[in-house]
Amino acid sequence: MPKPIKRHVSLQPLSRDHHRGLLLCFKIREGLKRNVEPERIKAYTDWSWEHELAPHFELEEKFTFTVLGKNHPHVRQALSEHQELKTLFEKKSDLKEVLIKIEEKLKQHIRFEERILFNEIQNHATQEQLSKIEQSHTVPENCEFWPDKFWE
Repeated sequence: MPKPIKRHVSLQPLSRDHHRGLLLCFKIREGLKRNVEPERIKAYTDWSWEHELAPHFELEEKFTFTVLGKNHPHVRQALSEHQELKTLFEKKSDLKEVLIKIEEKLKQHIRFEERILFNEIQNHATQEQLSKIEQSHTVPENCEFWPDKFWE
């Protein structure tokens, strides 16, 4: 079992966002496993994109990735994955296949950021940069109100 990563306090809110992203992956998997209509799952993923993931990506791109610069290979990979995920979330056809891809790609992306990219950022960021990241983070809306708990 790998040793848990000690995340700098300024990056912890982003890691909590990642945890919510992994919960979205779980909910997609559970919905598909239970043969829930893809339209029901997609409605929830659309809400999650608009209220959680898109704002999170924007914050990372404006404040977090700038620590390493846009030409750093890990940042280029993250930006490419952000674009790929955005494209998947915008798709409105072949929903079951799209949901499977969203679940796979989002999970891989979060693991990459947590295990590789954030460690690199944490090792290179100044205290001023870390403070700016922390100050720019906002708490996303709570999705617990979602009336269709298709994953239960």
